[in-house]
Amino acid sequence: MAAAAARWLGLRAVYVGPGHTGAEGRAGWARRLAVPSVLFPQAPARAAWTRVAVASRSGEQGRGGLQRGCGRRGQRLGLPRSPSLKAYGVAWGPSRCGSSMAEAPATKTEDDSFLQWFLLLIPVTAFGLGTWQVQRRKWKLKLIAELESRVMADPVPLPADPIELQNLEYRPVKVRGHFDHSKELYMMPRTMVDPAREAREAGRISSSTESGAYVVTPFHCTDLGVTILVNRGFVPRKKVNPETRQKGQVEGEVDLVGMVRLTETRKPFVPENNPERNHWHYRDLEAMARVTGADPVFIDADFQSTVPGGPIGGQTRVTLRNEHMQYIITWYGLCAATSYLWFKKFLRRTPGM
Repeated sequence: MAAAAARWLGLRAVYVGPGHTGAEGRAGWARRLAVPSVLFPQAPARAAWTRVAVASRSGEQGRGGLQRGCGRRGQRLGLPRSPSLKAYGVAWGPSRCGSSMAEAPATKTEDDSFLQWFLLLIPVTAFGLGTWQVQRRKWKLKLIAELESRVMADPVPLPADPIELQNLEYRPVKVRGHFDHSKELYMMPRTMVDPAREAREAGRISSSTESGAYVVTPFHCTDLGVTILVNRGFVPRKKVNPETRQKGQVEGEVDLVGMVRLTETRKPFVPENNPERNHWHYRDLEAMARVTGADPVFIDADFQSTVPGGPIGGQTRVTLRNEHMQYIITWYGLCAATSYLWFKKFLRRTPGM
């Protein structure tokens, strides 16, 4: 029982040997007390120190450390207060029982302080992102206004220098010349741009849109002496073959108005162009120009160019996504919610929590 008490109290018994006792019975008791030191020769990590007192037979300098070891736990265990313990010089010194408990509040305070300032980064970051979206929205609104002004501007003659076209995207231009229907290209799959129909079907899960292709035809400009590429418009899939729409194959010189479009790069998940099969999924002006022998200049013919039986013009989608207001509400809302929770947690918490 003494060994169990010593183990529980974090103490180590030391046997001073029979030379200090002179009594066989007492020596036997001292040997029994020495067993814990064999079982756990190293003092537990929580013990601050171990004190051994060698006493005489009369008990001088002996101490009842077992009973006083750590807050009188020895008495609660019912250990004997026999003078033989003093006489045989067995003593236990108190271990650092409350050290871990003393260090715990300091560690907890440090952790709470770190957590407090770390969690403050959430509302601060959300506020920064919301402010950034405000600036993005201003930029997008300015870009939309500029784009609308270009689209609604009066058409100008097509510049002779292709470099000037870099600043004229979505700007209407006018040309005069004739088509070369023998070198048609097909951008597919495409759906017809119809603002009225799209407004009617807004919010619907399904749509009645028919799939088809855009017919891109080389156009020789009489005034400039160059050949450009013209997107004549949309045809349904069953009308992709030009033999099914002979009435729409315009012959002779015509005047056209169209919007300048620049080349584009392939977006993720968009298939590669397949010139061998004449399937084009995005505008690669350099590749299209090589196949047709035209210059890398591309315009979308307007709706007025539509003829009976031919492609439907006006297939330029002039829209820019402007969802920045939703992002602003989201980020500022997150900032407000997390700021309230942080304030409630760290500034208004009751003592002891």
